[in-house]
Amino acid sequence: MRQPLSTPSQLRESALRTLQIEQAAIGGLQAKLDEGFDHACQLILACQGRVVVTGMGKSGHIAGKLAATLASTGTPAFFVHPGEASHGDLGMITRADVVLALSNSGETAEVTALLPLLKRLGTPLVSMTGRPGSTLARHADAHLDSGVEREACPLDLAPTSSTTAALALGDALAVALLEARGFTAEDFALSHPGGSLGKRLLLRVRDLMHDGARLPQVALGSPLRDALLEITRQGLGFTCVVDSEGRLAGVYTDGDLRRTLDQFHDLRDVCVDDVMTRPGKRIGPDVLAAEAVRIMEDSRITALAVVDEQQRPIGALHMHDLLASGVI
Repeated sequence: MRQPLSTPSQLRESALRTLQIEQAAIGGLQAKLDEGFDHACQLILACQGRVVVTGMGKSGHIAGKLAATLASTGTPAFFVHPGEASHGDLGMITRADVVLALSNSGETAEVTALLPLLKRLGTPLVSMTGRPGSTLARHADAHLDSGVEREACPLDLAPTSSTTAALALGDALAVALLEARGFTAEDFALSHPGGSLGKRLLLRVRDLMHDGARLPQVALGSPLRDALLEITRQGLGFTCVVDSEGRLAGVYTDGDLRRTLDQFHDLRDVCVDDVMTRPGKRIGPDVLAAEAVRIMEDSRITALAVVDEQQRPIGALHMHDLLASGVI
């Protein structure tokens, strides 16, 4: 019976040894990349259906993660449990798909049982195993070698280095496909609409702006009193000032009011034209909300007028709207 570890230094030494072994396992994959990797990528890129990823036990957990990574980076994919596949779930797989099967030994019974069925369907098979001469590897259209010299487990039994290597090789496959497809950050955001990246890359100014009756505006020549009432009524900290043709001539803000109070002792006869900011910061409705954040931060303002191509105000955007939406 092995003596249990008892001191903190022994525990750290064990952890360090594990990390070194797994690091070496990942490093060893570089020499194993060959034309099989290229062929696997070509099969998947030519796939008209989806990549069906399968694996049993610990390899199944890695397969599930790889399916999720592929799906979120431009390669439609899903996981099928090999045991369930033999009991009806094989109906999820079509000849338009590509099957990616993971098995460290390449002899996992639940996975190899699918081989004759896949051959009958004519579905291309990519295998990822630690044994290029295994049953699964020999019957695959393309093979990815994820073999490692030893497991990090001191008994050389528990899948550790082998699953780490399979995970890294799967990531390498996903990234190669991502780059081959010209996948962009905006494409990524489309599959992550609930995340912060999705909000930054999908939300546009028109999605957040106040428009219609909520748009604060007064005409050129209006008394300052009217501008102040409009700011108070809409509660956005500013108002647009428009000319006779409805184009934005400038803006009047809470900050402008402080400067006005320093300049004039009596505001009753002050016209908004004399104290407004010209021409006023503005933005188009189809600009990304993230760009609006940058403009506000650079200009040290909290609101923007939203204008159309003729420079007519059609909305107003406040920093609070960006905060509430999760863009920042």
